[in-house]
Amino acid sequence: MLFDFPCMMRKYKIGCVKFYTFIQNNFMLKLRFTEFQYECGTDEAGRGCLAGPVTAAAILLPDDFKLDLLNDSKQLSEKVREQLKPIIEEKAISFAIKNIEPNIIDEINILNASIKAMQECILELNPTPIYIIVDGNRFKPINNIPYSTIIKGDSKYMSIAAASVLAKTYRDEYMNKIHEEFPMYNWKQNKGYPTKEHREAIRKYGTTKYHRMSFRLLPEQLILDL
Repeated sequence: MLFDFPCMMRKYKIGCVKFYTFIQNNFMLKLRFTEFQYECGTDEAGRGCLAGPVTAAAILLPDDFKLDLLNDSKQLSEKVREQLKPIIEEKAISFAIKNIEPNIIDEINILNASIKAMQECILELNPTPIYIIVDGNRFKPINNIPYSTIIKGDSKYMSIAAASVLAKTYRDEYMNKIHEEFPMYNWKQNKGYPTKEHREAIRKYGTTKYHRMSFRLLPEQLILDL
């Protein structure tokens, strides 16, 4: 495959250092962890946020899948993620997205909620995956499908990277929508993460139905009137 690097840099508006970091990472991405065609990748977004859901994606990719600039979503700009999203959806054999809301996160904890979101995505894939690869180091079996957890899997395997992009973009859309309901928290910008601005808004306005009450919303949690 030949790339017009200057053209790609102009198209995606990224500088030399970031672009060549991508080149180094992207050529390391592999299509499969196993030899099974129906191997799915799954990942989540929003695990460390104070507000909003944890969002997971699972995806099956075809044997001929190729996509310039695909990488761990955290290494991509919002503009690039939005450009990649429809291409990933079009090329995928199957994909699914799931949100687990804050009340469930508070009930079962964020780790279990993240795993639950990924499991529910996997159950919606058609055809049913033969093998699962998961970003991170924790998972629980679903329907006796064998799986592997892979540290930094979103920078190693295309399906996990693609799931990472979908999870991040769909969660960002969700946070942009609820921003309109509670603009004082500026979720359109911070996406619910524990920024200084977000915590100051919690201090000033209190909490909402979208906040995770089991999280440490403020450093002085005990004096926050919940």
